[in-house]
Amino acid sequence: MSEVKVIIGIIMTAVLVNNYVLSQFLGICPFLGVSKKLDQASGMSIAVIFVMVLSTAVTYPIQYFVLNPNGLGYLQTIVFILVIAALVQLVEIILKRYIPALHASLGVYLPLITTNCAVLGVCISNVDSYLLADAVFGTSFVHALFNSFGSGVGFFLAMVLFAGVRTRVERCNCPECFKGMPITLLSASILSVSFMGFAGLVENLLGLG
Repeated sequence: MSEVKVIIGIIMTAVLVNNYVLSQFLGICPFLGVSKKLDQASGMSIAVIFVMVLSTAVTYPIQYFVLNPNGLGYLQTIVFILVIAALVQLVEIILKRYIPALHASLGVYLPLITTNCAVLGVCISNVDSYLLADAVFGTSFVHALFNSFGSGVGFFLAMVLFAGVRTRVERCNCPECFKGMPITLLSASILSVSFMGFAGLVENLLGLG
């Protein structure tokens, strides 16, 4: 099995099969809060992709070279959250300096990336899947980065799709009892169920079963 095929399989799995929002229900807060407008959803998602990849690039070596050798694995969650918070501040500074319009439109939701459980979940999942499996550091680290990128793209896909769905739903004349959050949650559940159809897709296309 070629390395390229493995990497493609990792990305496709993270985007479609194990989508962190629609399959694992992580990152629901920004998914529901920032998906009202397409520009906000896409801008938020791009920031999340950047933070996910960069967080993995920083937290993975910290776990491997600092926490595990010194028996400090129990500090994993605290250390990872601190790293993610610092990276989010970096993204916020960059957006405020170079893309002020996007920074203003995201508002309070940009700092909320710090508490986005999808970002933390990706970092911990990478460590559990690759580092604790005693894989070779060089190879597994690359896989972890691609998994983070795929997870970020999956977050982007979920946000953009749901933004389009919410735009259509808001124009519909639904019953009064369904207006607002009830119809939003119902639409999100239907979108989530639709992604269940991708189960087994990667194995069948790439022969990774």
